[in-house]
Amino acid sequence: MAKLRNILIICLCSVSAAVCTLSAEGGPMPFRGAWIATVANIDWPTEEAVGNDSLQQAEMVFLLDSLESLGINAIIFQVRPTADALYKSEYEPVSHWLTGTQGGALEWDPLEWTINEAHKRKMEVHVWLNPYRVNLAKTDTSMICADHVWRKHREWFWEYNKQWYFDPGLDVTRDWICTIVQDIVMRYDIQAIHMDDYFYPYPQGGKPIPDAKTFAKYPRGFTDIAAWRRNNINLAIQDIHRTIQECNKNVQFGISPFGVWRNASVDSTGSATTAGITNYDDLYADIRLWIQKGWIDYVLPQLYWEIGKKAADYEILTHWWANEIKRANELNPSNNVKLYIGMAPYKLEGASSKTPWGVGNEISRQMHLNRTIPEITGECFYSTRPLLRNPRGVCDTIKEFYTEEEFLLPWE
Repeated sequence: MAKLRNILIICLCSVSAAVCTLSAEGGPMPFRGAWIATVANIDWPTEEAVGNDSLQQAEMVFLLDSLESLGINAIIFQVRPTADALYKSEYEPVSHWLTGTQGGALEWDPLEWTINEAHKRKMEVHVWLNPYRVNLAKTDTSMICADHVWRKHREWFWEYNKQWYFDPGLDVTRDWICTIVQDIVMRYDIQAIHMDDYFYPYPQGGKPIPDAKTFAKYPRGFTDIAAWRRNNINLAIQDIHRTIQECNKNVQFGISPFGVWRNASVDSTGSATTAGITNYDDLYADIRLWIQKGWIDYVLPQLYWEIGKKAADYEILTHWWANEIKRANELNPSNNVKLYIGMAPYKLEGASSKTPWGVGNEISRQMHLNRTIPEITGECFYSTRPLLRNPRGVCDTIKEFYTEEEFLLPWE
């Protein structure tokens, strides 16, 4: 297979005007984002709109208009949830979350259309890709279409907990992911490529990851399989960053990791948390290294816990991530990695009065805290439809915050 990313790239000769909102003083406004999740039809399109182009467009207009009314200036739009495409792609099939059946032709391009609609509203578009996942545990592989790369190159994949994944230990899988990234960056007027917390799969009941054969065949000098796995992801992040930069230096690369890098109990430089899962030890994602090396442009940790939570305190973690950003950017000012915070308004829905999410407005408390930490220059809400249902008046809170800040520099 030709390695598309190794072809001589003709850089874009013209770049469209930036769409990010400016403050009255001329500086950039804080990042005010919302995730639009498409996997399992979480946010868009609804199940009722699957296969109905006009209804899908109407639903997206509703989402964008509603987000704009709150002061949101960026969407993180999931277009590759399971090695598929919610856009026109010559490499991967149309997502069944969009049409009902994986594969086939599209009468329209949802990504291009959404970009145009978002930019009309002066909203950035960050394209959200899942790098390794091929299916969900509850979706049978019979739904995978005949021309999917999984059917053509089964040797590139392994199965874990009823899900299939690209094998991160293979060079060819990094090449494939970079091919997808290059195709999107070269063809669409986007502001960022975005990935979340799904690198190696979350551990399930002590089940071993089935990559021992790959490790034995391609150890690359490593004798510890955990260190080798982390290096696999490090290589992928470097390659993706390089690919983006070669295509269009104005496109950012952002990661939204699980909220805890490491617990201090196993690493004194980790956070004062007791999380059962961590990026470094369980997902093999060394986010801190990526920040220090400048391989990403922003980090958006998913801090989906309340202030004061014993195992993972929102306040402790915001300060930990802020200190990491401050230290890394001081050591290498040319990196200038940004810190945004991922927040969970969905937890306000139906929250018990016995929990912090059911007393007052936890999101308001967290937004106030964010503004006391200068390294935090934005936030993002997961996800759009739960947010727009306005649980505990959270939409009113957000709109009030953003209206007051409209003519101020970030957090001043």
